[in-house]
Amino acid sequence: MGVRKGLRRLFKIILLLAAAGVALVVLLYVLNSFYFHLLEDPAAALAKEPTTPPEADSGDARNLNAVLEPIRREHKLPALAAAAVRNGKITALGAVGARRAGHAARVGLNDRFHIGSCTKSMTATLCAILIEQGKLKWNTTIAESFPELADKIRPEYRAVTLEQLLNHRSGLPEDRQPDAVVWPRILSLTGPLKEQRHALVEIVLQQASTAAPGAKHQYSNDGYAVVGAMCEQATGRPWEDLMRELLFEPLGMTTAGFGPPGHAEKMDEPWGHLLDGFTWRPLPPGPDADNPAVIAPAGTVHCSLGDWARYAVLHLQGERGEAKLLKAETFRKLHTPLPGDNYAYGWLVDERDWAGGKVLMHAGTNGFWFAVIWLAPNRNSGYLAATNLANHAAEEACDTVVAELIETLK
Repeated sequence: MGVRKGLRRLFKIILLLAAAGVALVVLLYVLNSFYFHLLEDPAAALAKEPTTPPEADSGDARNLNAVLEPIRREHKLPALAAAAVRNGKITALGAVGARRAGHAARVGLNDRFHIGSCTKSMTATLCAILIEQGKLKWNTTIAESFPELADKIRPEYRAVTLEQLLNHRSGLPEDRQPDAVVWPRILSLTGPLKEQRHALVEIVLQQASTAAPGAKHQYSNDGYAVVGAMCEQATGRPWEDLMRELLFEPLGMTTAGFGPPGHAEKMDEPWGHLLDGFTWRPLPPGPDADNPAVIAPAGTVHCSLGDWARYAVLHLQGERGEAKLLKAETFRKLHTPLPGDNYAYGWLVDERDWAGGKVLMHAGTNGFWFAVIWLAPNRNSGYLAATNLANHAAEEACDTVVAELIETLK
C-alpha cells in the first residue's frame, strides 16, 4: 500500500509540474504578444509622409507589395522584400517598408538585401564553372592547392577535397558559434583579401579536426572561406572578381555585391538592424555591420530580390538541362547530396508535396538581416524572401511570405 500511495503522490506532483509548465508557456506567449503590441512599427515614419508614392513598377511581374505590407507590419520588420519565379521568368516582385527604422526612406524593388549563407551555393556554382574550365577538380585537395602550407597545417586536412569542403565534410569543427581562439585571429587579419584568405587557410587548418574527412556533416563557414582561397590559388584572382565576372555579369545581376549594401553617409540602400528591447538599432554599412570580408565566400553577398531571382532561374533551368552557364550533369551534381546526407553544395535538399517532390532551400543571416530561398525543380518555380532584421519574427515573416506565394501563385 505504501508503494501505491507513493506512486499516486509522485503522479500528482508530475501533473502539477506539467500544469505549471503549460501555465509558464501560456504566460510567456501572452507576454510576448503584449511586447509585440507595444513595440513601435519601425517603418511608422513612412505613414507620416504627406503623400504616399505610387506603387513601384514591377514590369510584367505581379507586384507583391499588397501581400507583403500586412506581413511586415504584423512582424514589426523595418523592410520586407520577395520574389517568385516560374518557367524561367520572374513572375512576382515586391519590396515594402523602410530602409532605416525611424526614417521615411522607403525601400524599392531595386534595393539590395544581404543574403548571408545563401551565398554558399553561389560559391559552389563558381567552383563548378572553374572545374568546367579545367582550373579545379572536385577532388582537388588542400595540399594540391596550397603546397607551400603543407608543413603548417595539420596532416589530417592535407587530403581533404574541394567536394568535401563544399559539403561541410572536411572534418573542420562546426562553427556557427565562432571558436574563441580561431575567430579573434581571423578578425585581426589585414591587407588585400586574397592575402588574408591565404593566411586564413593556415589559421583554420591548425585546428584539430572533429571528424575524419568525409565521415560527417559539420557546418563550417571557415571551410567555405578555404574554398574561396582555393579558387584564388587556381586562378590568381580574388574570389570577388571571379564572382562578378563568371556569375553575376553573365546573369545580369547588376545589383550584386559584397558586404552590407549602401553607404554610411547616405540612405541609398536598406541598413541591417538589431532590436534591443524596445529600441531599434540601424547599423550603418561598415565593418561592424557584417562578418569580416575574408569569409565572404561563406556569406556576404547582397543583391536586389530581382537579381537573386535571376540566380534562382539559373538553378531551375540547370536542373532541367536548359541553362547555358554549366552542363546539365554539373547542375545535377550541385543538387545531389553525398550519400547519407541532405546537403548539397550550398543547398539543403528535401521533399515537399507542394513542390511535387524535390526542393532546394537555404536560409542566410549575418545577425542583422535574414533571407530564405526555396526552389521546386519539378514545378520549375522558386520563392525568395528577405528582410533587414534577424530574429525569430524575421524568420517567421519570411516563411509566411513563402507560404503565401506558394498558395497564391500556383
